[in-house]
Amino acid sequence: MTHTNRLAHETSPYLLQHAHNPVEWFPWGAEALAVAQTEDRPIFLSIGYSACHWCHVMEKESFEDEQTAALMNARFVCIKVDREERPDLDAIYMDAVQAMTGSGGWPMSVFLTPEGQPFYGGTYFPPAPRYGMPSFQQILIAVSDAYANKRADIEGQAERLTAALARSGAIAASGDNLDTQILIEAVSKLQQYFDDQYGGFGSQPKFPQPMTLDFAMSQYARTGDPDILSMAETTLAKMAEGGIYDQLGGGFHRYSVDRIWLVPHFEKMLYDNAQLLRSNLNLWKISGRELFRRVVNETTDYVLREMTSPEGGFYSTQDADSEGEEGKFFVWTPTEIEAILGKEDAALFGQVYGVTARGNFEGHTILNIVRPLEQVAKSAGLTAGELEQRLLAMRQKLFVEREKRIKPARDEKILAEWNGLMIHALAEVGVALERTDALTAAQDAANFVLGKMSQADGKLYRSYKDGQAKLNAYLEDYAAFVRGLIALYESTFDLRWLAEASRLTRLFLEQFGDSDGGGLFQTGADHERLVVRRKDFIDNAIPSGNSLAAESLLRLAKLTGNDGYRHEASRIFAPMASAMAQQPTGFGRLLGALDDYLHPSQEVAVVGDPEDPATQALLGVVYRRYLPHTVVALKRPDEENPLPLLEGRGLVDGKPAAYVCENFACKLPVTDGEALGELLM
Repeated sequence: MTHTNRLAHETSPYLLQHAHNPVEWFPWGAEALAVAQTEDRPIFLSIGYSACHWCHVMEKESFEDEQTAALMNARFVCIKVDREERPDLDAIYMDAVQAMTGSGGWPMSVFLTPEGQPFYGGTYFPPAPRYGMPSFQQILIAVSDAYANKRADIEGQAERLTAALARSGAIAASGDNLDTQILIEAVSKLQQYFDDQYGGFGSQPKFPQPMTLDFAMSQYARTGDPDILSMAETTLAKMAEGGIYDQLGGGFHRYSVDRIWLVPHFEKMLYDNAQLLRSNLNLWKISGRELFRRVVNETTDYVLREMTSPEGGFYSTQDADSEGEEGKFFVWTPTEIEAILGKEDAALFGQVYGVTARGNFEGHTILNIVRPLEQVAKSAGLTAGELEQRLLAMRQKLFVEREKRIKPARDEKILAEWNGLMIHALAEVGVALERTDALTAAQDAANFVLGKMSQADGKLYRSYKDGQAKLNAYLEDYAAFVRGLIALYESTFDLRWLAEASRLTRLFLEQFGDSDGGGLFQTGADHERLVVRRKDFIDNAIPSGNSLAAESLLRLAKLTGNDGYRHEASRIFAPMASAMAQQPTGFGRLLGALDDYLHPSQEVAVVGDPEDPATQALLGVVYRRYLPHTVVALKRPDEENPLPLLEGRGLVDGKPAAYVCENFACKLPVTDGEALGELLM
């Protein structure tokens, strides 16, 4: 009979992967903590996620090993956590590991007192001593012996570390002015870090950093400086041509291990693709380059095809590995390609996408664009347009064949935060590129969260899988979902979305607010008591809850005329004024929100039937322009509308009209797109 532990009752795919380990894992909760306290045993806390390659390695080497498991079971209460379900625990204990070791990552391995206070930790530990590290068994024995024989030292370390962690929740205003000098200094710092040859920031590994690129685009809009725009354009173009982008199926892998965006970690994350959708869409609006429009369309196709559940929510991740090998699903040999395309087309395809017998990844080729299409077209006696059409047909053939391979596993957990990010992206794609499928998917996902991930009292759940919603939502869940709802309102003008956004905003201000200090807590007032209650301002791979809250509050203030929301946003910026300027790659989304706070607001009030081509023409001008500080609202003729922005507005000479306002002072209405375009900033 197959052994199972307590994780067998969980819904998280990551936890279920460990349900048959010989380790007697507990999920995080009162039962595990009570056992630790009753039996006076330290806790071994292991945090990871389903798409994490080294998490799988440590499981196979240590957690599936009977001898190691026996040691863990005898000396520790072992708890396994999915970081995507519990970002609060992940953040607290990652701060602790970084404080102890100077670095962090996953799998995260932390040793705690029975009260949950950390006293020792690290990341991956090997099964035998190597890489200059002791073995995991040596660590277990040493920590257990220290807990038994040096209790005072352990408890002192835990108290000091917990006190240091608690300071993250007690951040006060910096005293620095909130002015454009912060934005100027941040841009200057970014230009120092920027790799002007290959794009991105720093050397390797390289992460996409879409929030930093979005901030660069907003500063180009503010200044008109082409050098600022080049940070976004160079980076996104190199990524679109590189191996980090799935050249056949669309969508982006997690990050590149090298400087040139060639070899990725192959997992695909919903949050990366949501953010990169918006970045590429915005750059298409600025530049008009077809490359970015194509990436948006292909990535949208990927999300709708592979990451959308039948119930309407969006799945979380796809693994890097398939059949036990990282990247196997995505790589090719010349023989495989020739068998599908024929010799002539395979040769042409190989010239463009760098397919060689030697390969560029463990004897295989990761497809990436290695030569400009114009150059290849000229040598083949084709126009660039003719070549692109042939390549499109080739990519489709290869994609069809690739679909027959064994696919990487998919984490079908649905998270409110990540769904909010994707709802935001698809709503904007839907109206800018006239893709009703994208807009419909965004609305379906919003209905799913409101229907299946809402508690009886109107609060949200964090996670949903297999018909079960669970875990109280965090600040980032509320703020990301509210931002998605606002985008849906501006795309459909269904007042229900705006009403829900306002309701949930009031709720998160009440639940996460701090009347004594700046910013919002990550966990709500009725959340379980953890060793610290922290605030998160740093935009890492995912925007922080405070950044998303500030952005949402400012946009809602413009749409509703509630200036209290603007004041709440200012309290988020105040503690980070100095840090934003000095460390801009850690505050991309917050800097973008600050730019919005400092920039004169612009509102477009449209009156007309949304089905009327004349109304659509006016809206199209707004939707296809890059207007980071502009909101749009609409009322139908003769409709009663509660928004102050629309009060007293009507048709002009019986025609649909747009009223462009700055801080609720409006210019004369216009009825044609060209005139509207001249008024937009």
